[in-house]
Amino acid sequence: MSEGTIRARLAALGLTLHGPHPPHDPLDAVVVHGGVARTSGQLPRIAGELTCLGRLGDTVTVEEGTEAAAVCALNALAVLEQALGSLDRVQRVLTVTGYVSSAPDFHQQPAVVDGASRVLADVFGEAGRHTRSAIGVAALPRNGAVEIEVTVAVSD
Repeated sequence: MSEGTIRARLAALGLTLHGPHPPHDPLDAVVVHGGVARTSGQLPRIAGELTCLGRLGDTVTVEEGTEAAAVCALNALAVLEQALGSLDRVQRVLTVTGYVSSAPDFHQQPAVVDGASRVLADVFGEAGRHTRSAIGVAALPRNGAVEIEVTVAVSD
């Protein structure tokens, strides 16, 4: 893969990396070890502001949550790019873990986390296919509606 291929793909898709938004000390945004990079949880932030607050099935629609998950995935790519020097080092997306702040009777977490999965598949093609968990939780940090973690295989 030539240098800048993923950046060109992002531009062709009209996608913008709004981060990186690093976590507070003593956490790292990304840990790279043994050919694998894993991000800390990414919230739906653009220009440092959370774009989707509240709970799915209460104050947030599935469509809003899906878009928030896409923003989270783009933020994960931003911290990966910062840590790796280039997204072209990503060989394969391995797994995505999505946390969805959910009302007790909300059961569409997979539909929400699909927003993140679609972004990764669009950006990386076949290498963007991954395993995934979509988990409903009572609350997320800063009242975010969605939080996404991404684990990828990386080249040297």
